[in-house]
Amino acid sequence: MITWRAAALLGGGAVLLALVGLIGGAAVPPAGLWIGAGVFVLLVAAACVVDWINAASPRLLKLSRTGDQSLWLGESGQVTLLVHNRSDRVLTGRVRDAWVPSAGATPTMHDVRIEPGRAVALVTRLTPTRRGDRAAVRVLVRSVGPFGLAYRQTSRASADRLTPKWRMRVYPRFHSRRLLPEKLSRLRVLDGSVVTRGRGQGTEFDTLREYVVGDDVRSIDWRGSARRSDIVVRTWRPERDRRLVCVLDTGRTSAARIGDEPRLDAAMDAALLLASVAARADDRVDLLAVDTAVRASLTNVDKRTLLFRLVTAMAPLEPALVETDFGLVAGEVLRRERKRALVVLFTALEPGALGEGLLPVLPQLAAKHKVIVAAVHDPELTRMSRVPDDANPAAVYTAAAAQRALAERDRVAAALRRHGVEVVDAPADEFASRLTDRYLALKHTGRL
Repeated sequence: MITWRAAALLGGGAVLLALVGLIGGAAVPPAGLWIGAGVFVLLVAAACVVDWINAASPRLLKLSRTGDQSLWLGESGQVTLLVHNRSDRVLTGRVRDAWVPSAGATPTMHDVRIEPGRAVALVTRLTPTRRGDRAAVRVLVRSVGPFGLAYRQTSRASADRLTPKWRMRVYPRFHSRRLLPEKLSRLRVLDGSVVTRGRGQGTEFDTLREYVVGDDVRSIDWRGSARRSDIVVRTWRPERDRRLVCVLDTGRTSAARIGDEPRLDAAMDAALLLASVAARADDRVDLLAVDTAVRASLTNVDKRTLLFRLVTAMAPLEPALVETDFGLVAGEVLRRERKRALVVLFTALEPGALGEGLLPVLPQLAAKHKVIVAAVHDPELTRMSRVPDDANPAAVYTAAAAQRALAERDRVAAALRRHGVEVVDAPADEFASRLTDRYLALKHTGRL
């Protein structure tokens, strides 16, 4: 293929011949002009062919990648493309490193000059705008000849063969990470450094210590006192090794945008904070993502790798435009969890989805497990429900529809509570904090 330089050269030759014909007039025969034009075109074509032959072949390149393979949404990473010239000619031209648009790759075009046997490193900065797997699509190489008149370029098939596979896994945002010190401080008061003097609901034996004035005499361990020849009392702590099951609804309701992100992403953020606190409390955390099929499942995960395993499983999840099968949700939870567990269902308080899907199967689920339905509240709905003083009829109808939607949501929440289900309904900026507070409250009262 020829470059713009060859086209410019042909255009300049045509202008020059036209000027010669105008100046020479009758002294220059038309046949001579045509012969001159033909010779000039042949010379340019020959130069282009020679230039194309002397251009380095892109097929002799070897491409490889190094760099980041994972990062959090909102952060930036770097991936380096190593281009090794295995031909015996200097490669001068341009390399296009194409990624999917949501990878936020910059720059994608690189001008290169690579000596024979040498390699260059082309750095691409990635700032993804969506979580999940962001893939490198294709590397296209254009090798220009020494005179810049013609070039060789990889075809689509050869580019696919040359392109090294690379996939950047983008983890979901963890905004609520900033709340972790506060929640862990509350947990330490509840479960770590403070133990109770007397046994209560949801507690288990901790240690024996010496009796001090003010201790309840009912806490005295007489056998232990006899063995030690000193009066000792029993101390108790909240029970550990409880089961927490986070169930993500990936059906159509999870695709709704709450503020700047989908409802599913807000649920993931809250689930990560809740799981982090529960792991520090020595509770076991499982994950289940379901719509009409099980999309992700984690069980019996070691707490040291829990966060990594959770974000790795959550990253590729996408909302499916289908109705969630809550019968499948209940069946999977009952099949996997034989002992009593705290089941946190991240979904939406929508009458159509919960009224027809969840409520019929809720009694059998709530009979064996403690259930929390966690839903992100859309503040835009509350704003729309207010009628301004100078409202037009359209605004009044909008407010009436919003108020009806809020009333239906409240009725669904009331129906869930009648079945003994805890309901957490909060705006996105408070959702993770309130849900974790509810977990800590249940743990404190021994209702897990």
